[in-house]
Amino acid sequence: MSEKPSRLILGPFNRVEGDLEVRLDIAGDHVEGARVTSPLYRGFEAMLVGRPAADALTYAPRICGICSVSQSVAAARALAGVRPAGLERRLPPANGQHAINLVHAVENIADHITHFYLFFMPDFARAAYAGEPWHQAAAERFTALKGSAATQMLPARAGLMNMMGVLAGKWPHTLSIQPGGSTRAITRAEQARLRLMLSGFRAFCENTLFAAPLEAVAAISSRDALYDWAQGRGGDFAHFLTIAQRLDLARSGVTRLRHIAFGAYASGDGPLFPRGMFDAGIGAAGPLPIGAIAEDVSHAWYAGDGGAPRHAAPKPDMGNPDAYSWCKAPRLGGNVAEVGALSRQLVAGHPLLRDYVARDGASVEARVVARIVEVALVVMAMEHWIAAIDPSAPFQDTRSRLDTGDAMGLTEAARGSLGHWLRLDGGRISHYQIIAPTTWNFSPRDAQGIPGPLEQALVGAPIRAGETEPVSVQHIVRSFDPCMVCTVH
Repeated sequence: MSEKPSRLILGPFNRVEGDLEVRLDIAGDHVEGARVTSPLYRGFEAMLVGRPAADALTYAPRICGICSVSQSVAAARALAGVRPAGLERRLPPANGQHAINLVHAVENIADHITHFYLFFMPDFARAAYAGEPWHQAAAERFTALKGSAATQMLPARAGLMNMMGVLAGKWPHTLSIQPGGSTRAITRAEQARLRLMLSGFRAFCENTLFAAPLEAVAAISSRDALYDWAQGRGGDFAHFLTIAQRLDLARSGVTRLRHIAFGAYASGDGPLFPRGMFDAGIGAAGPLPIGAIAEDVSHAWYAGDGGAPRHAAPKPDMGNPDAYSWCKAPRLGGNVAEVGALSRQLVAGHPLLRDYVARDGASVEARVVARIVEVALVVMAMEHWIAAIDPSAPFQDTRSRLDTGDAMGLTEAARGSLGHWLRLDGGRISHYQIIAPTTWNFSPRDAQGIPGPLEQALVGAPIRAGETEPVSVQHIVRSFDPCMVCTVH
């Protein structure tokens, strides 16, 4: 007769934005099942109903203090999308696109390196790994607040964030991002300052993070080639890869789901990273059916049946006996989908990340590698955007827009696909719904009882004897880089 699983509850998690609780069913030495709870309701969508349209640009960024630009971009695109049927969306002037892309990229890259250095790597300094031959070096380098890595990363991050002052006036919660472009015109002298600031961050990446040129990192096309590249190399990325191989993180926290991306860093020539879907189960890419997105609330504290975000606005209801989270369960045509940097690169066709997933599925290691490779890709793109700015040309289209109609604003935050769906009636918001990246990844079960991405990834995680905070679970949870305040907004 099999032993009845025991229950382990983890939470709150440290080094996580917002509140998170994970309930694990343990069978012997591994996780048999998981339920992920978002215990905090905030209600930004409800706050926006009845307010003037422009208030979306003030309220939505305040959903989160670390990805506020992503919320601004989504809100601005939603407002810009209100137009008569059949009329093509007006794109901001090229300068406005470049400026918005730069502001957005600064925030996303800052999120990536903050996650790597301050949220993810410190778990390798845990006492649970004290017997490992690599532990002492990892502890000296990555112990939270005390490791040598933070003293190098934080000034580099601050230098990168200084670009926000030039591009957006302030951060977080800038108002420079508008439906018609950017209110912050860049002068020739400021353009030169931006080049200098970004070159300083490139130097940090090439000297400390990679110990290699960005171009060399971006060009690595397979996991074997990546391991060969990292062999005997300095730099914190190679340090991570060495530990990850010892712990077999390429086979930890595995999912084989659909991956989606809404498209990132738009321009007249198309986005840097395209919109689309990649099915990790069969290794095939294709278009993304936006209209197939719906939210299931069968296991969340809401009334009703959920539905498409364009129409449905479920009301909070703590009476649902099957509920265990304030997080809804977004689904794509009824299917679970994963989002994030890995998903973006799978959709974009990056050969290194597709090789990872073809071998072992989406894993802890693959998710971290995708973020760090994306740093190299985006910094190089930022250099082109700065060079493309023409200070003598306009940065914003200030023509008036319609005040009645439905629209959506889609973008990619650091953590994945972010969508805002709204309706305006006479210049006021009558409907507003948001699906954030962590809502996708940390979703509860749906009406069919199918768990969300993190709940699936946790199944099979090893539990060491006597562990009350299993390190494998910590790695898996953090590989998704949760932002819980965005999850329920």
